Amino acid sequence: MSIFQDAILRFGRTIMSYAGDAVFLQASVSAAANVIVADGDVAEEEIDSAITGIRANPILEKSYDTLRVEQELYEAITRAKSRAGRLENLRFVGAIAERPVEQRQDVFLIGADVADFGGISEVEHKALDEIAAALHVDKSALLR
Repeated sequence: MSIFQDAILRFGRTIMSYAGDAVFLQASVSAAANVIVADGDVAEEEIDSAITGIRANPILEKSYDTLRVEQELYEAITRAKSRAGRLENLRFVGAIAERPVEQRQDVFLIGADVADFGGISEVEHKALDEIAAALHVDKSALLR
């Protein structure tokens, strides 16, 4: 990537961080929610892990306060409790499939960090497979 392209990319990220990137936020909370609900147990530690991961992203951290992130995450968790809701969450995740690979990887890793709390179970692996497919990222490489 040339210096000029890198500068344009950084400028775009700065603009998005101040304008708010609702699509990126929805993808992040939806990925986390599908993993949180995958094992049938909504653990507070998983929710905390999701919020921490989302708030660690520079675009989302500058755009949204913790209360907004929590509200969006709880709505996504509520959706994830049904098959149709999990599919809707996957659509939110897939909405960023054409974005730069770094953003797609960030969303996947938010879900992976949630799943990794206490070890990744088989059903959480399945949820991560679906998220990786929606984002067009390599799950195995990202989990190493």
